[in-house]
Amino acid sequence: MRLFFLFTTLLFLLPARSIFALELNPNHPQTYRVRPGDTLWSIASRFLKDPWRWSEIWEANPALGDPDLIYPGDVLTLYYENGQPRVGRAPGQLRTVKLSPRVRVTPLQKPIPTIPIGTIHPFLTQPYVLEREEIQAAPYVVSFPDHMLAGAGDRVYVRKILSDQERHYHIVRPGEPYRDPDTDRLLGYRARYIADAFLQNPGDPASLRIKRMDLEVAIGDRIIPAAASEPLQNFYPRPAPPGRRGRIIASLNSLSQIGRYDVVVINLGKRQGIEVGQVFNVYNGGQVVKDRAATEAANWDWKNMPFWSQEFWYDDYRTQGWLFDEPDENEPFPTHMWAKPRAEDYILPYEQAGVLMVFRTFEDLSFGLILRANRAINLLDSVQSPEA
Repeated sequence: MRLFFLFTTLLFLLPARSIFALELNPNHPQTYRVRPGDTLWSIASRFLKDPWRWSEIWEANPALGDPDLIYPGDVLTLYYENGQPRVGRAPGQLRTVKLSPRVRVTPLQKPIPTIPIGTIHPFLTQPYVLEREEIQAAPYVVSFPDHMLAGAGDRVYVRKILSDQERHYHIVRPGEPYRDPDTDRLLGYRARYIADAFLQNPGDPASLRIKRMDLEVAIGDRIIPAAASEPLQNFYPRPAPPGRRGRIIASLNSLSQIGRYDVVVINLGKRQGIEVGQVFNVYNGGQVVKDRAATEAANWDWKNMPFWSQEFWYDDYRTQGWLFDEPDENEPFPTHMWAKPRAEDYILPYEQAGVLMVFRTFEDLSFGLILRANRAINLLDSVQSPEA
């Protein structure tokens, strides 16, 4: 529950109203009953064009415990106050709790989360980006004392863990580099999660025992201390700083086309002021594309053009090669050259394709969850602040 109190605290720390006009979803309901499986984002999307501006219309009911939290069964109503839209719980609404004998006391209802936490949980608890220096300095697996390969319950020997101050570790495998698509600057390396292990005996080599694994451990896999703190379980969406622009450079779901609830990597991180919870719009477009219609129309036969025409002497063409027997360069313009006029290119206009929210940041990279996809999202698509 402490995490949800953190969420509600953030509500009041942010500015109460945006300088941009608030737009309702054209198909918004007048009332909505919250159902299990809903998230704050999905509910906000029903009422608002920009769901991250939910706090601007939400009216808490102080008569209820935890007035800023929404539970399954709550009925939300849209109304207007001083000409401004508001959403709150229906008047007179009370929550009922069924009591029955039980050994373990657990809440019968949990507040709805902001986003589907289960979708991103592995990416919150496991390291997926490493710096070059981290890879070079990290302890690594050198051998398996019990078997030819190591699995759950087996031991591994690791170079240079001399202290027992850390007891729990991730075993990861460095992968391909992440590079900025515009500058080719190295931003980090993907680190594939392999297993969890705990330290038995420090030393050189140290002995670790594997607790759980996704893949078999291999010689050279790196050892990274596991984070001791519990990962954040909720997020408060808010716009990224104005003027921040970047690109989607990878998909952690290994997809060429990206859709709703897929996890992506963007080339913006802590160094650029990016924080957990910040929202970006995603845009397709900007690519230079060949005019296919003009290209088809360009299938002309220059040999049949009258030599006195302006097009014959001044038209812009390119040679494609030779149909047969390339002649000597000193011969006149040959009749068997394959030539075509230059087709015009055009630039695709930028159109919004979706919305993503950052849920984990690194120095020059961030992980984002696609919360809305109006159309297929692709690698190298642009991201920018909603208020840019």
